[in-house]
Amino acid sequence: MVVKSLLAEFEHEVENTRKLLQAIPDSALDYKPSEKNWTTGQLASHIAEVYNWYQPTFHQDVMDMAQYKYDKGDISKASNIVAKFEENVLNARKALETATDESMFTDWKMVAGSDEPIFPVMPRIQVTRGFLFNHLYHHRGELVVYLRATGNKVPGLYGPSADDAR
Repeated sequence: MVVKSLLAEFEHEVENTRKLLQAIPDSALDYKPSEKNWTTGQLASHIAEVYNWYQPTFHQDVMDMAQYKYDKGDISKASNIVAKFEENVLNARKALETATDESMFTDWKMVAGSDEPIFPVMPRIQVTRGFLFNHLYHHRGELVVYLRATGNKVPGLYGPSADDAR
């Protein structure tokens, strides 16, 4: 029942993420609100990349970020980022569909080249909520701000946005 519930949220939120990524015009990809921030293209590719973390999160007890290979692809066009997102979503869906309720309560940790955890070791269900889902929602919120700052329309995610006809 746990995996089934997570899968329902996953499917709903994939649609919201898709709408948001599809709203990015190529002209906004280089926008960067400050020197400390990513560009829109980098942020959008990170959002797409989060879906690539599902397999090691659901099917490994340890994820070693020192061994992880980012594959952002070509981020010079928004359509390329959307294509990478679609590819990663297919793999994420398979990883979640093949997880078990029992595995959601086993401990999981992230390391970076050693056995020392980067974050506290926690049950996979907590990792799913924080590391995968909430992390993604946080970055989507940033992307909404980027779109607004560049004068672009923002799609409604949880109801109409200010750009939707009322």
